[in-house]
Amino acid sequence: MSEGTELGRFLRARRGQIRPQDVGLPAGTGIRRTPGLRREELATLAGVSVDYYTRLERGRETRPSPAVVAALGEALRLSGDALHRLYELAALAAGQTPTPCQGPTRVVRESVRTMLETLRPAPAYVVSRTNDLLAANRPGLRLFPGITDWPPERRNITRYMFLHPMGRRLYADWERMAAHSAAHLRAMAGADPDMPELAQLVGELVVKSPEFARLWERYDVRARSGGQKHFQHPEVGSMRLTFEVMAIFRTDGQRLVTYQAPPDTPDHDAMLLLDMASPEEAGLPEGAER
Repeated sequence: MSEGTELGRFLRARRGQIRPQDVGLPAGTGIRRTPGLRREELATLAGVSVDYYTRLERGRETRPSPAVVAALGEALRLSGDALHRLYELAALAAGQTPTPCQGPTRVVRESVRTMLETLRPAPAYVVSRTNDLLAANRPGLRLFPGITDWPPERRNITRYMFLHPMGRRLYADWERMAAHSAAHLRAMAGADPDMPELAQLVGELVVKSPEFARLWERYDVRARSGGQKHFQHPEVGSMRLTFEVMAIFRTDGQRLVTYQAPPDTPDHDAMLLLDMASPEEAGLPEGAER
C-alpha cells in the first residue's frame, strides 16, 4: 500500500467497501477479481474518465477540483467524518498542508485535574490527541485494570485496547469498539498526518496487532464524540456507561472523557465501586500526569 498518495490509498480502500448493488449497479455473473467497485464503475458514477480516476488513485493526478471531490464523495456514499477526510486528503495531495503545530504537551492544568476530582464518583480522565492517558481520577484510572502495569509514557487507551492482556476482555463488544478506535486515529491524522506521536503509535499497532492492521487499512474515519460503552470489568462486573468527550480549550488536542449511569441502577452501583479503592490505587504514579 506504499504506492501513490494518501488520497489514492483512501479512494482505493473505500472503493473496495462498496458493492455494485449498493449503488444501483448489476452485480454481474461469475467471480469478481476486484473487491467492491471496479475503477471504471466508480469513474462512471462520479462522472469522470477512467483514465483520470486511475491517475488520481495512483497519485499521478494531485489536484482534483472541488466538484470532482464532491462527486467522488457522493459515489462512495461518504458522509460526516469520512467525507471531511476526503476533502482533507485532496487538499494535502494538492500541497495545501497546514502549518505544522508544535508537539503536544503532556501537562494537564491544575484546574482540569481539580475538575477530575469534583466529578467523582464518576470515572473521568484526560487524554492527548492520540489517546495518551495524561490524568485520571480514581474511578477513571480503575476503569482500565492493569494499565498501571505499564510505565506512564506507554499508557495509551488505544494501545491498551489492542495490546494489553485485559484490553480485549474489558469491552463486551470489543470488535465494534476496536473499529471505532482505529477510525478515530484516522480522523486524528487529518490535520497533521505526519505527527510523530501518531506515526509511532500506528506503526507499533500495525506490527503487533493484526486486528488493528486490518482495521487501519479500511480507512474508516470517525470523530470521537460520545455514546455508550459496555464494560465487563473484572472487579465490579458488567456495566453500561454513557460517556461524553469534551475538548479542553488552549491545549493541543487534550480531551476530557467522563462516564455516567442513571442513579439507582446496577450500572450506577458498579460505577460507584470503582471509586472504592485503597489509597495506593488512588492516582497515577509520579510523573504520569505531567
